[in-house]
Amino acid sequence: MPSTDQQRRANTIAMLGQAYSLLGFRIVDGVVGAGYPQKPSHSAVFAQIKREGSRLTDLARGANMTPQSMSEVVAELIDLGYVERRPDPTDGRAKLIVLTARGHACIDAGEATIQDLEADITTLLGKQGHNQLRTLLTKLLATAARDPHDRPE
Repeated sequence: MPSTDQQRRANTIAMLGQAYSLLGFRIVDGVVGAGYPQKPSHSAVFAQIKREGSRLTDLARGANMTPQSMSEVVAELIDLGYVERRPDPTDGRAKLIVLTARGHACIDAGEATIQDLEADITTLLGKQGHNQLRTLLTKLLATAARDPHDRPE
């Protein structure tokens, strides 16, 4: 009989979480290796900030974080020179978090790292396997995003 640890590792949800964590760390390693120091928590901003800038509240909501926690992440990114706060041209009371030139370059390094990881997945699974994985994940994510009360029994 498998041990509790083995059962936990064999759980699909646990495996997806582990893959997410491992790939996230590989992305951070690639970006840091390209000369853009950061922490995994910074991906909460880099993964969703709009090129024209985003409000802190939108970033927090998108990352499922409190505005206070997101504010701390943004402050770290400001200190590193990746983002800055600017007045929102559509609302004088609000601020936008906007990428600096260094922030854009950091995102470019992240995108290059992701392309390399995509190539690694294709090498490992083959083109057909990679396409099947994408199809299955797309279906899973579309289903998971719906209200659980709307799912067929």
